[in-house]
Amino acid sequence: MKNPYFQCLIILLVAFSVQAQNATKFFPKEDLMTIGIYYYPEHWDKRDWEQDIKNISELGFEFIHLAEFAWVDMEPQEGVYTFGWLDEVIDLATKYKLKVILGTPTAISPVWMGIKYPEIYLMGSNYLRAEHGTRAQQSLTNPVWRSFSKKLITELGKSYGKNPTVIGWQLDNEPEAKADYSPSSQKAFQKWLQSKYESIEALNFAWGTAFWSQRYSDFSQIKIHNANHVGWWGTNPHALLDFKRYSADVQAEFLDFQAEILRPLISEKQYITTNYTATTSTSDPRRTKKLDFNAFTSYPNKGQANIGENGFRLGDPKELSFALSFYSPENHVSGVMELQPGFVNWGNINPLLQPGALRMWLYHCFGGDLAFACSYRYRQINYSSEQYHGGITTLDGVTLSQGGKAYKQVIDEMKMLRKAYNSKAKAPKILEERKTALLWNYDNLWSMSRQGQTSQWHTLSFFQKYLEITKSFGVASDIIYETDDLSAYKVVIAPAFELVDEALIKKWETYVKQGGNLVLTVRTGVKDRNGHLFRSGYGEQIYPLIDAQIDYFDQLLPHMKGTISSSQKEYYWNNWADLINANKSENVLATYTNQFYAGKVAVVTNKIGKGTVTYIGVDTDDAQLEKDVLKEVYKNANISTENYPEGVYVQWRDGFWVAVNYASNPYALKGLESATFLIGDKVIKSGGVSVWKP
Repeated sequence: MKNPYFQCLIILLVAFSVQAQNATKFFPKEDLMTIGIYYYPEHWDKRDWEQDIKNISELGFEFIHLAEFAWVDMEPQEGVYTFGWLDEVIDLATKYKLKVILGTPTAISPVWMGIKYPEIYLMGSNYLRAEHGTRAQQSLTNPVWRSFSKKLITELGKSYGKNPTVIGWQLDNEPEAKADYSPSSQKAFQKWLQSKYESIEALNFAWGTAFWSQRYSDFSQIKIHNANHVGWWGTNPHALLDFKRYSADVQAEFLDFQAEILRPLISEKQYITTNYTATTSTSDPRRTKKLDFNAFTSYPNKGQANIGENGFRLGDPKELSFALSFYSPENHVSGVMELQPGFVNWGNINPLLQPGALRMWLYHCFGGDLAFACSYRYRQINYSSEQYHGGITTLDGVTLSQGGKAYKQVIDEMKMLRKAYNSKAKAPKILEERKTALLWNYDNLWSMSRQGQTSQWHTLSFFQKYLEITKSFGVASDIIYETDDLSAYKVVIAPAFELVDEALIKKWETYVKQGGNLVLTVRTGVKDRNGHLFRSGYGEQIYPLIDAQIDYFDQLLPHMKGTISSSQKEYYWNNWADLINANKSENVLATYTNQFYAGKVAVVTNKIGKGTVTYIGVDTDDAQLEKDVLKEVYKNANISTENYPEGVYVQWRDGFWVAVNYASNPYALKGLESATFLIGDKVIKSGGVSVWKP
């Protein structure tokens, strides 16, 4: 029997015949941000459905999200489809003027399927099959699982693809590229490698199999490298990097596989999306090619300390900040499909939110130009694993929770903002002048996660540090991929861009020569695409760009303080330090002042053509050095900047300025004497919101 996964994967690697639609057409600008809610009719007595849906409508929600985990209700026996219950709920939504987003329930399988076909489950690193009882347990390469998924999705598409109440489809749920060591995945990985490398000799070179007698003579000999069996330290990092790439390809292709089934069955008015986690570390959302856009899930408050004394009740601003910059630029449309409604049941600590916090998150999303915001869930459930997870209503299904009250307030405010919307409003010129991009590549995340070299290294946090600095400058920063066009951006930052090739270096050089300002950092350009260190010098590929050489790098113990001098100011570091030799003394911006290499350079800048390259060769905890260096980059490029404190975000969308404050102290906005405030005022309290027109 031919495995349909292999055939689909070959298509994925070559071309895509079915294209996504123009996503902007689904969301009229005058609607600003529509607001919806998850509803699980299968969890409640049928007698509750109409009252629940009537309440949802009267609260002002505009759509409900249904059925993402309801496979057993749709197919209680093999080949027997029961959609009558879903018809009733959609009819009720129609009656109460609610739209519907339907989920494909492929994050879960019914118990009968696993009993009869146990091969549908993935295998963990212990080579034991996963079992029924939770979600995301399926082997996405397994042909039996693929066959069942195709049949059910086809039936759903036939039943609801032309239903005017259904506006969109969410594929799967929080897609995660899980490591799968099952037989079907082992074979699929071999096929993936053969397609990528073509010859076993090329793979042996890329994986460095001369080391420890790892050489292969045929692709059929390859088994997925398993760190739990080989040992974490001894596992081949190049093989593991390819396994990460393969796993992300499998997950993306599974979504495209679903989209291909749905597309010919549904109306052009229905969109296809999914809900990645806000800062996904295993899946790569840009690998999907057939969705109309990607949405995301965000739970900003998990009991962390966050900012200041009250931060544990306000949430981590960096999560939404990253997602808003990451998901929107690709198709200029995105939405938050799941936004935390209150306390959760799985954080280390699950505190009550500060009143207003959830409203602040919604306005952070609004300012980030999201087309919709949806919360998980309407009713707090009184049983099973999420019984301590908050909802819009409390346990009685009627009384609004604190989060529910926040949603009601924002829904009412959104109606007011829609009346104030001006279709002719243009983005302020200052935002165009400050336009900045940060370059992201999952290969870098996966590679450095395997070889961090110090316990103080965290790739995502390092990236977020630079993103947050730019936002403190009042910059609407995009997170883009290296294949994207750089020419629209005044400043491009590539934080810890470890893996490079000649084409990328040339692209950076061209960008700078044409007037761009490129900022590079520690760990950039030190490896090729296979993950091999360049032999001619540490990071030698970037030497012509920075007009300097890097001797090597250093790390200190967590309690130690390395010192750096720049512009007569002293800074401290202990995470990572590149030891730089600058070719021109006038290019030196910062110098190490202690350790045995005192006098070595920490930061350099270089002019090429009409633009500049700045290399920040140090990673500090307080980010003050990095912030001051970036401020000079903008200043020298004649780009003005703001100086917002940590946790304060000021954004513009559709003629509105929007400010939110995650900090524990109030913040007074400056220079807004003639502004018309629609919500809030010049002083944004802790957890507060202000919206104004200039």
